[in-house]
Amino acid sequence: MLVHQLIEAAPAEAVAVVQGGTRDTYAGLSARVARMRDFLYKQGVRRGGRVAIYARKSVHYVAAYLAISALGAIAVPINYQLNQQEIGYILRDAGAKHLLTDKVFDWTAHERTQDLAGTLDEMPIDAYEMAGALAPAPALPADFTDAEPYIIIYTSGTTGRPKGALLSHANVTTNAQQVQDVLHILPTDRILCVLPLYHCFCLITGLMNPLLAGATIVLFDAYTIKDVVRTIRDGRLTVLYLVPSIASVLLKTAEAGDLASARYTIIGGTTLPMQMQADFEARFHQRIIEGYGLSEASPVVAVNPPGRVKPGTIGQPLPGIEVRVVDDGDHDVPMGKKGQLLVRGGNVMMGYWHLPDATAETLKDGWLHTGDVVTQDTDGYLAIVDRIKEMFISMGENVYPREVEEIVYQYPGIRDAAVIGVPDKSRGQVGACYYTTKEGAEVKPRALKKYLQQNLAIYKVPRSYEELAELPLGATGKIAKKELEKMYFEHSK
Repeated sequence: MLVHQLIEAAPAEAVAVVQGGTRDTYAGLSARVARMRDFLYKQGVRRGGRVAIYARKSVHYVAAYLAISALGAIAVPINYQLNQQEIGYILRDAGAKHLLTDKVFDWTAHERTQDLAGTLDEMPIDAYEMAGALAPAPALPADFTDAEPYIIIYTSGTTGRPKGALLSHANVTTNAQQVQDVLHILPTDRILCVLPLYHCFCLITGLMNPLLAGATIVLFDAYTIKDVVRTIRDGRLTVLYLVPSIASVLLKTAEAGDLASARYTIIGGTTLPMQMQADFEARFHQRIIEGYGLSEASPVVAVNPPGRVKPGTIGQPLPGIEVRVVDDGDHDVPMGKKGQLLVRGGNVMMGYWHLPDATAETLKDGWLHTGDVVTQDTDGYLAIVDRIKEMFISMGENVYPREVEEIVYQYPGIRDAAVIGVPDKSRGQVGACYYTTKEGAEVKPRALKKYLQQNLAIYKVPRSYEELAELPLGATGKIAKKELEKMYFEHSK
C-alpha cells in the first residue's frame, strides 16, 4: 500500500482532521490532498524529488504528507525547533529543492546558509489554497510500488551530525497496520495529536494509523496544558498519545475525571519512570500502555497489549516483527539477561540516506541494531535498561542511568530526574543527578544521596546533585541530556 492510499477506505462523510474550528471530512481531506498534489506538480515536484517541510502542525501539513506520497516524491520533515544553520544542513544533505514552510527565511543572513539563497523553491505550506486553476497531475506510473522511498526522518544527532533514516511506503504503511493489529483503533475514536508531526512517533501513531482506521485526528499546535485538558474532557477524546513529560504535567494540572473519556493512554518517545506510571494510574484510574520504537523502525517496535499490560515493560513485539537480545558479539543472551535489542521486519528502514557505512554498521544481516539495552521475559515482554551510549563506567562497572533514575523517582517529593555520566579522576566516571521537585516539596541533596546509598551499589550512586526549576526538554518531550552535560561542564570550569 502507498501512503496516500491509507485514506481511501474511510467513509467520505467521516471526520478526518479537526483543528480548532477547522474540520475536514475524509472527502474534504482527499480533495485537499488532490489540490496540493496538482500544485506541487506545477511547482516541479516529481518522482524521487525531495520536498522539505518546515512548518507548525496543521491540516496543511497532513495534506502535504499525503500529496508528496501521491507524486512519488520523498518527504523531508524538519524539526521546527532547529535554527537556520541546522535547517540548511538538512536541506543540503537531503538534496531538497522544494521547501513547504510557514516562515520566511533570509538565507543570506548567515554565512553557513548563503549558498541556499535562490536555489530553493520556497512555498507557503497553504499556497495551494490560493493557486487558482490547476491542471491535474498525471497518475503514478504502473511500476511505482510500495518499495519506493517515501520519507527521510532525520535523527536527533546527539552524537554528531543528524542522519536521515530512509523509510519506504511499505515501511510506513506496514507499521501503521502493525499498530492497528494490536491496538484496534476504531472509526469512532478521537485521537489526540499533540506531538510534533515531524517526529516519527507522531507520524505513525498520531497520523498514519488513525487515517488507516478511519478515525478522527484532533490536532493541537501552540497550546497550554489547560487547553489540552479541556479538549480531552469536553471533546471526549478516546485515544491519547503522550510522552512522559506531558504525563508529568498532566499529573500537576488535570483532575481525576478529566481523562475519563480515554480508553487508551499510550506513552512512548522515551522510557516512562515506573513511579510516574504508578502516580498517573492512581490519579486517573486507567492503565498506561507503554510502547517503544525508533525512527529506523518506522518507528513502533513493541507495545503492551491492552488488557495484558506489564508495568515496567515496553510490551511485546508487534506482529510481523522479530527481535533478538544479544551480547557484544551479536550472540543471543539467555532469557532475562541484558543485551542489545535487534529488530527485523517490514518496518525496518531501507538505510541511512547516502551513508552506506553507517547503514552497514546499523543493519547487519537484515537485523537493525537499536543501541538499546533490554531484557526479555518468558512471555516475550521487553524491558528497557538504557541506551548503550548513555551507559557509563564507574569503578570498572557498567552504570545504566535509567536504573539510578528509577530509584531517584521513588524519593518523596521528586517530580522529574535525570542522571548523566561525567569524568572523575578516581572512578573514571561518576553520575551527576539533576532533578525537579513537586510543588511545595523540599528535597535536600544530602538526604537524597543517603537514600540512594541505601538502595544502590556504591559505584552507582551519583556524586553531584542539583535541583532545577525545570529539566531541559527536546522537541518531543525527552529530557535533553546533552543540555545537562553542557550545564555540568560550564559549571565545573
